Amino acid sequence: MIAVISIWGTLVVNLILTVAGYTWYLRHVSKPDPKLPEQAPFVSIMVPAHNEGIVIVKTVLSLLSFDYPQDRYEVIVINDNSSDNSAELLRGLQDQFGDKRLKVINTDKVTGGKGKSNALNIGLKSAKGSIISIYDADNTPEHGALRILVAELLSDDKLAAVIGKFRTRNKNATLLTRFINIETLSFQWMAQAGRQQLFHLCTIPGTNYVIRRSVLEKVGGWDVKALAEDTEISFRVYQIGYRIKFQPRAVTWEQEPQTLDVWFHQRTRWVKGNIYVIIKNAKLLFQKKGRPIRFDLLYFLTIYFLLMTSLVLSDSVFVLSVAGIVHSNLQGFSNYLWLFAVLMFVISTFVTITTERGELTFSNLLLIVFMYLVYSQMWLAVAAYGMVGYIREQVFHKQAKWYKTKRYK
Repeated sequence: MIAVISIWGTLVVNLILTVAGYTWYLRHVSKPDPKLPEQAPFVSIMVPAHNEGIVIVKTVLSLLSFDYPQDRYEVIVINDNSSDNSAELLRGLQDQFGDKRLKVINTDKVTGGKGKSNALNIGLKSAKGSIISIYDADNTPEHGALRILVAELLSDDKLAAVIGKFRTRNKNATLLTRFINIETLSFQWMAQAGRQQLFHLCTIPGTNYVIRRSVLEKVGGWDVKALAEDTEISFRVYQIGYRIKFQPRAVTWEQEPQTLDVWFHQRTRWVKGNIYVIIKNAKLLFQKKGRPIRFDLLYFLTIYFLLMTSLVLSDSVFVLSVAGIVHSNLQGFSNYLWLFAVLMFVISTFVTITTERGELTFSNLLLIVFMYLVYSQMWLAVAAYGMVGYIREQVFHKQAKWYKTKRYK
């Protein structure tokens, strides 16, 4: 019965977030871009990069092509203990654009190679900007992304950060990337919009965002133990009384895993990182300063602990009942309710992708049905494996290993 309640409760919460996000989208879709002040603040764009030679040139060229005033921002690439040709490629770009616009910090195995948070903390020491922007090494943001993010941030002194939207650059590469494209549109950016609409709550993603340097210094930079450094720092930002806002007009395009092994390692890292954040902040559920993030804490606790256990039980009972081995009289396990759950998932997901040009197709509708049957179960396997891996690392006091996501030409 607990399993049935947790599964249906999560479905209903996600449906409410989707409806709220879609409502928010309809209210804001026609609003004009926010405007920069006449004297734009200086921005330091930081790009943590480890063995990113395949993509780093395209990314840096994209970052140097923003329509933000050219003398009011710098790009800092933290070439973090790379063993490929990244240093040579970056040196060539510096010769072309000058080391004032493009700074390169080359770390070694002593100073670097310890994950994204450590690389960002190193870059922050060399940054000149009062506003810090973060992009991953595989990103090609749209021309106006930085301008829109900064203008939105300056519109409200209580905003610590503004986050943009990211899209899948290689969405047509494989069936997996088509899944990820829909997941990104429906369960990442639309959920952000829904949480902003209902709770004035957003979580910083790993890329395409700006944050005030003063806030970063106040919270002590990025937590080097956190694999999900974005979620972790979001929670600390809210605890000191600031807010984070979502601005979907600021768009970046990024590569996503094209094979199951790469996807599995990436998502396992996400699971471990989020479990670390949950455990680190669980006590805040019962403290006043945890009020701004209480919904997210409860949501993550439900997803990674209660829901995962419930889904394993539900799937097991379903398979065993089909095989005629067990029988259940619980209404939650009836075929009609299971079919209704599928319909809820398909309809809500399909509605969210209608907000993007070119996504409203019959093939995507069929793909969403297939996602429920296949991709959702893959996520369950990742969550279970990530939790076991996290427990093992804590028991044996092992440092979490950073799996670098593979890049593609």
